[in-house]
Amino acid sequence: MISIKTPEEIEIMKEGGSILAQVMEELKTAVRVGITTKELDKLAENLILKHGGKPSFKGYENYPATLCTCINEELVHCPPSNRRLKEGDIISLDIGMYYKGFHTDMAITVPVIETGNINKIDPEALRLIRVTKKALKLGIKKAKIGNTFGDVGNTIQRYVESEGFNVVRDLCGHGIGEELHEEPKILNYGKRKTGPKIKVGMAFCIEPMVTIGDWKIKKTKDGFGYKTKDNSLSCHFEHTIAITKEGPEILTLPNNSKY
Repeated sequence: MISIKTPEEIEIMKEGGSILAQVMEELKTAVRVGITTKELDKLAENLILKHGGKPSFKGYENYPATLCTCINEELVHCPPSNRRLKEGDIISLDIGMYYKGFHTDMAITVPVIETGNINKIDPEALRLIRVTKKALKLGIKKAKIGNTFGDVGNTIQRYVESEGFNVVRDLCGHGIGEELHEEPKILNYGKRKTGPKIKVGMAFCIEPMVTIGDWKIKKTKDGFGYKTKDNSLSCHFEHTIAITKEGPEILTLPNNSKY
């Protein structure tokens, strides 16, 4: 059953989402050559606690950290480690926060470069990041009252495939609220006019997961994460949104900013 949030509950989620977005901005700034993913995780946890929240992921199904840090061919749910970021890597940062009784969740993928040295990043990796971010934007735009979740997934899939990339089939977005993962499951592919209709009061996460190569994935050695089966580059973006009478509203944005 898909839960419907009250306007007051959505406002609480928006407050938490804005804080989470500010945390993400600080994490993004901290990404640099030589930093370890464990150092990024420690920063993430400290920032969340400082703002009165709690990490959503830590302890969830025994996950050991606040942040998911996935590098290059790694896709989602990889725990931080002593691995140091190298120039030319791309890294996905995925984070959730529990605040005043509700969860919010978001992810970005960024290149690892020395200041201003974007030429060290493979142009296809940069294009992958741009395409995945735009796929999320298009998916959110499609999340209109009366449309279906199949419409959202179909829009994401058609755009990604038109750019020569693939969407992962085995993982998906999700409802969110008092629980981190709620109904419905939101696929990044599918057919128009299928699945539940989108209604006022719904809150959910749309999260395109895109690969340069084949879409098939496998578990990583840590037992938590996933990576591409063919070791091709992958990318992940995510926002928490709520459906209001005015349409979809992104909850995981810093105050007064636009996506």
